[in-house]
Amino acid sequence: MPGMNLPGNFFLVGLMGAGKTTIGRALARLANKTFYDADHEIEARTGVRVPIIFEIEGEAGFRAREAETIRELTALQDIVLATGGGAVLDPNNRARLASHGYVIYLRASVDELYQRTRQDKNRPLLQTADPRAKLEALYAQRDPLYREVADMVVDTSRQSVNQLAQQILHELARIHANRPR
Repeated sequence: MPGMNLPGNFFLVGLMGAGKTTIGRALARLANKTFYDADHEIEARTGVRVPIIFEIEGEAGFRAREAETIRELTALQDIVLATGGGAVLDPNNRARLASHGYVIYLRASVDELYQRTRQDKNRPLLQTADPRAKLEALYAQRDPLYREVADMVVDTSRQSVNQLAQQILHELARIHANRPR
């Protein structure tokens, strides 16, 4: 299968609920790469869940931890990294992602994202009176940044996880043939 032994790193960006962790695990398995989830790495390093970091240190404290984690992980080889939804807010993160691997923007509609995240209490930015409106605002703010850094945009609404992972590998193989990273 094309892409099975594709060199380099694959970085997944997109809003919360887009499928970065789920698709990232499948992609890593198919491409024989090591999978990392930036939020899980931060939790492992601090010993506390992301919502607690937000509560104690605020979003700025969390973003500083996230930037350090992304700096370290993007220096590794042959990984698949699921970034946090807000990682692209930092221009240094965007530059690191773009220069150290292929960036895949997993895109879903606000309606789809809301359906996937509405019961999840581990998403600090959605602990608000109107989480759907918050998702709309985040989408409006971040979509241009995701597109700016992405080598490819993949809609995650209608396919199975394995179909999406295979589609991504096929497209990455095509991109790699034209401009290796």
